[in-house]
This record gives sequence, structure tokens and C-alpha cells, in this order.
Amino acid sequence: MTTFTLASPDFSDGAAIPSHFEFDGFGCSGRNESPALAWQGAPDGTCGFAITVHDPDAPTQSGWWHWLVVNLPADTKELMPNAGAVSQGGESNRGLPAGARQIRNDFGAVGWGGVCPPPGDKAHRYVFTVHALKVDKLDIPEGATAGLTSYMINANALASASFTSTYSRPK
Repeated sequence: MTTFTLASPDFSDGAAIPSHFEFDGFGCSGRNESPALAWQGAPDGTCGFAITVHDPDAPTQSGWWHWLVVNLPADTKELMPNAGAVSQGGESNRGLPAGARQIRNDFGAVGWGGVCPPPGDKAHRYVFTVHALKVDKLDIPEGATAGLTSYMINANALASASFTSTYSRPK
């Protein structure tokens, strides 16, 4: 049996995230680029995938959602660097496979919202997860919250694979 795994060529599990993945706003000044991701070993019966990136250390009651991508086709095995970019015209799927959709993150934008912990705070953990789904499409309404989206992902998940990396900003 193959193990379901997720990795990034840009940084590894447990490693610090490079600064160009930092958000550009909220006091952060990175390039707001999403990392490349690749996965393998999805279970039999996988009809599609979703990607989530969550910071459980954010100073909120529910953490902070940085990226939510749903409706990735079952034959998708990777996302290229900066797939979460939003173009000048507002197009949010230019780097994603046909049919995929990005959901509004906790910065209030659709697309990748880079790492941006408060300055001087301890290193925050960023949990990157690919979810193998039993459906090819999640019926997520326009304007849905990250909370509703994560509920729908979990309700339709066959398995998930994650890695956690960290990021901090000096005071």
C-alpha cells in the first residue's frame, strides 16, 4: 500500500518558510507567492482534491486560513509555484487546473494569502494539507467562509496528507 504524502520543493516539513512567501499587506512585505506542492499515494476511489493552508497559532480563536483550493481534478498531482496568484483583473484560477476554485481566505481575498504572523510572536506553524475527496466537485456557495469550506472538505474526505513548516517575523 502506498502512503499518501504531500511535499514542497520550496521548503520541507519542519523547516522555516522563506520570506518571499510572506503576505504583502497587514504590515508584511513579502511577494505573496504560493509554494509549489506535490502529492502522491492518494487512496483508491479518490475523485478530486482540495488544498488547505492553516495557521493554528494565529491570535484568534480559530486560527487563520491562508489558502483554500477546491475542485482539483483527480489526475492532479501537483501545483506549480504561485498557483494561488490572483491576476490584475481579479482572475483567481490562472495557475490552477480547469475546474479548480479558490475560496476566500481570512485576509478577505480569494487566492493565496501568505504567511504573516505578528512581529515578535513565536514562530507560527503553517499546516499544508491535501485532501483526497470522494466527490469530484464540492458545492461551495459564492462568498463561502473558510469555516464552511473546511467543513465541506472534511465531510467528503477519504484521506489527507500534511506537512507543517514555520515562519516568524522579528519585532
